[in-house]
Amino acid sequence: MKKWIWICIAAALVIGLFAGVKAYRYWYDHKSPNFEGTLDVYVYPWMEPETVCDSIIASGQVRKPASLRRVFKDVETLEVGHYRIDSTCTSVYVTRMLHKGWQTPVNLTLSGAIRTPGILARKIGAQMLADSADIASFIYSRDSLKTYGVDYKQVFTMVIPDTYQMMWTASVRDIFDRFAKERDAWWTPERVDAAHAQGMTPQEAVTLASIVDGETRYVPEQPTIAGVYLNRLRTGMKLQADPTVAFCFDYEPRRILKSHLAVDSPYNTYKYYGLPPGPISCPPKSCLEAVLHPESHNYIFFCADPSFNGSHRFAATYTEHLNNARAFQKALTARQRAKAQ
Repeated sequence: MKKWIWICIAAALVIGLFAGVKAYRYWYDHKSPNFEGTLDVYVYPWMEPETVCDSIIASGQVRKPASLRRVFKDVETLEVGHYRIDSTCTSVYVTRMLHKGWQTPVNLTLSGAIRTPGILARKIGAQMLADSADIASFIYSRDSLKTYGVDYKQVFTMVIPDTYQMMWTASVRDIFDRFAKERDAWWTPERVDAAHAQGMTPQEAVTLASIVDGETRYVPEQPTIAGVYLNRLRTGMKLQADPTVAFCFDYEPRRILKSHLAVDSPYNTYKYYGLPPGPISCPPKSCLEAVLHPESHNYIFFCADPSFNGSHRFAATYTEHLNNARAFQKALTARQRAKAQ
């Protein structure tokens, strides 16, 4: 009898230990945070649950990898998307989040030089699931942009450089719907009136802002340069803006030469009067505001400052402008000779 009693006691202990381990594992998997810091997880269409589990563990931010592997065994499918795991997440919550598609928005940031639709497509494609080739096809398609009242030549009038929060899995149409929504919100009645006060529509203001953007990234000077071009428009002068000529050559020339000025294009503001048919880049808000609120002056000309600090010298007369240009050319020649030595 004693032997059977001890067998029963031992069996009960084993069962109790097994149940205790199971209970602890259940508690840890369901109730205990199993991650350190913050981890961004991207689930692509071709990824299997095991692959995603391995990549999360490989981050080194999982406290008990065995817990995560246990709960992932019961997961058959994951929803494509971007997910953010933080230090409050349990293993079970993470698997549910990925299985049910509880996504975290991403920041789509448009900044820097965006001079062609192709560059715009690549910048979006680098940050979103949408393929850059599909984005470019959408932009150049004859019908895709009709909904927004633009074509590919005017696409920059509807895209304002900024940071947009949206789902990583957003379709190309969803992305451009958001751009259009933000464009409409930015162009308040006050800003539309400001454009009209300069004798322009909002679309024309964006076109001029893109030229200002091509001339300088030095924000304090942008209203001054905007004022120069507005003065030229009002006096019936050609804009004679080098960035518009560079646009004709896909921005390949490092310097605009006389040979470039002969190109027959409506974007060549040395050849044709007025604004070009559309923006030559995607101008930032600072350039848009510079056109809406330009500096009031009588300057007609400007050239780079001989100090090479990124600023410009402005002139109201051609004689004064020639003096400024000679000073810059002299400084440039001296600089090139110094580099050659």
